[in-house]
Amino acid sequence: MDVDAPLALLGGLSPQAFMRRHWQKKPLLVRQALPDVTPPLARPALFDLAGRDGVESRLVVQRDGRWTVRSGPLPRRALPAARQPGWTLLVQGLDLHVAAARELLSRFRFVPDARLDDLMVSWASDGGGVGPHLDSYDVFLIQLQGRRRWRVGPVADAAAAAFVEDAPLKILRRFEPEHDWLLEPGDLLYLPPGWAHEGSADGECMTGSIGFRAPSADGLARELLQRLAECDDADGRLHRSLYRDPRQPATAKPGAIPEALLAFARAALERVLTQPGALERALGEVLSEPKPQVWFDAGAGWQARRGVALDPKTRMLYDAAQVFVNGEAFVAAGRDARLMRRLADERRLAAKDCAALSDGARELLAEWVAGGWLVLGSESESESESE
Repeated sequence: MDVDAPLALLGGLSPQAFMRRHWQKKPLLVRQALPDVTPPLARPALFDLAGRDGVESRLVVQRDGRWTVRSGPLPRRALPAARQPGWTLLVQGLDLHVAAARELLSRFRFVPDARLDDLMVSWASDGGGVGPHLDSYDVFLIQLQGRRRWRVGPVADAAAAAFVEDAPLKILRRFEPEHDWLLEPGDLLYLPPGWAHEGSADGECMTGSIGFRAPSADGLARELLQRLAECDDADGRLHRSLYRDPRQPATAKPGAIPEALLAFARAALERVLTQPGALERALGEVLSEPKPQVWFDAGAGWQARRGVALDPKTRMLYDAAQVFVNGEAFVAAGRDARLMRRLADERRLAAKDCAALSDGARELLAEWVAGGWLVLGSESESESESE
């Protein structure tokens, strides 16, 4: 993607200009950003998908001023009649299951994959919605079918926002919108974090939501520390080192933690954190970890005359020294690193590029194919995909 070229998707802004002017700063409404948009799947297929194991789905119903929420799997009999007003079906991670949803999500890869999360699709009957609320992450809202009214306004202090008591959703108690927009099919609305919004279906409608990962500092720290604790240092000295206190005097306060033990613990943590590449490895593993409900089906055998593509559920990232696939780290250098990075960026690798990998890298790709992380491409991929 040329990040400096204007995109109709962004109202004529280039991705670079959009990130500079709007990303995490202010909303953007683009009329007919996707003028020929069609839903990734029809209503009956969406309802069927919501009933499957391994698919995240929720049913939200508002009736007589009361809210109810039910999590999936949601068999068809669990859903209200389509003509009943005031209900919404939310299906998360549609890109994991539907090719058209993956194609739609890929249009937003001008944001790093480490931040890009998934495509959620909501179907709503007339008046359906989830109430005025805040998201802690950026979101692109795409009107796929029908019309939805969005009321939008900034929240001065999101941390201090008050919510309706006893509601199963975090519905804002006070909401003061600044904008009131009716979106038609093909319209797009971008909202940064901290902007309250309420969407209400004007008749039956379907809306796509491009969401982003926004890890909290404490949550990310816990995950990183766990990963760091599991990794081995080069010669194992960190794990073999035991606390010793030959100069510990007798104590009249046995409940007090010795200062020397505190210093030992601090030094142990600092040694783990300062291992060369340890933090980078842990971060790459955490960011590439698939969601808990994701699993892979075993693949077939592979030879380098076939190109490969990442399975839709596979997350692949890289840094200057390593590549990360589905929560695992692999060291790569030279041509192997360059081609592995191409696989991460383009999510496919042509047969010619696969053949150019080292024996070790090809063995690794064969393992990924066998594990279902990669799928096989064509034996005669075009030379234009190669170097």
